[in-house]
Amino acid sequence: MNLGMILIWLSLVTGIGAVFSDYVEHPKNNTSASTLSRKLEIACLAMAGFSMLLLMYHLYTVNASYSYVYEHSSTDLEWYYRLSALWAGQEGSLLLWAVSILFILKIVEHTDAGRFSGATLMRTTRLISLSVVCVFMGLLVLKNPFSAYHALSGGSVEVTNWNPFVEMYNVPYGQGMNPLLRNPWMAVHPPMLFLGYAAFTIPFAAAIGNLLTHDNRWESISTNWMRVAWLFLTLGIGLGGFWAYEVLGWGAWFWSWDPVETSSLIPWVTATAYLHAQLRYRHGEYGFIAPMLAVISFIMVVFATFVTRSGMWASVHSWQDFTAESAIIAVFLVTLIVSSTILLAKRYFEEY
Repeated sequence: MNLGMILIWLSLVTGIGAVFSDYVEHPKNNTSASTLSRKLEIACLAMAGFSMLLLMYHLYTVNASYSYVYEHSSTDLEWYYRLSALWAGQEGSLLLWAVSILFILKIVEHTDAGRFSGATLMRTTRLISLSVVCVFMGLLVLKNPFSAYHALSGGSVEVTNWNPFVEMYNVPYGQGMNPLLRNPWMAVHPPMLFLGYAAFTIPFAAAIGNLLTHDNRWESISTNWMRVAWLFLTLGIGLGGFWAYEVLGWGAWFWSWDPVETSSLIPWVTATAYLHAQLRYRHGEYGFIAPMLAVISFIMVVFATFVTRSGMWASVHSWQDFTAESAIIAVFLVTLIVSSTILLAKRYFEEY
């Protein structure tokens, strides 16, 4: 039985259940529904987290019956490269991203539970963050990191993305990691970026909560996590520059305006602008600009993800051509832009 595949499915189901149970009963202030939602959230985190650890185990032991392991791990790799293979492909990196959001959200709920107990702002922040996780888990269901090889009756071998009960075909070796990725910076550059990307979710969700509820306490949630996001993104971009200097030799420069590089720089710029704007927000200024910058920063993170995964821009970082998963990210991006624009326009006309 393919346990990892089942865990990915259950993570999506419990994530949707956590959102739905709290959203439906939110107007009624139903305590039992809120309790159920939190239990489902914990279950989602536990199953997604365990699936990530399970994938890392298969990568380390080079269980090449899984297509993701076959494509990114091999016995000739050092142990740290095998573990780093988790973020060598889009499925593993999305799983790391989703688990990081869930983990950060639990920290937010625990640290701010007293100040925001029963507040609509916190519930809104939580529901939006969980909704983002559900989008990522949905992408992982469509392209499962635990897709496995199995033999057909005619003797041919194919990959199954949906049947967890097939007898997996024994693949004796993996093809290993892309030679460009076999560098010590691979162990630190991508996880720094994805931790930064995950942390951007909280300021975005809190800003949307402020636009919906007019609760000015959103800034106390948003600013701390924007600092975290800014720090990890800065480290990720900086470490990536050293990596590019060593491996790609971009004319002895650390930066070459590669499309994916540039798309990761944009949220760094908007996050920096937010951290400056929030200093005046506390004095009653920038009531529109501060939440706008928090929202735009996350939208730019999703745009950077689309640039990487769509194949529409030629880049050394791109993973694939335009696929169904790319289309879903595009729809998600358009949904974010349209809904955020409506809320921001409403706030703008209220203030001006």
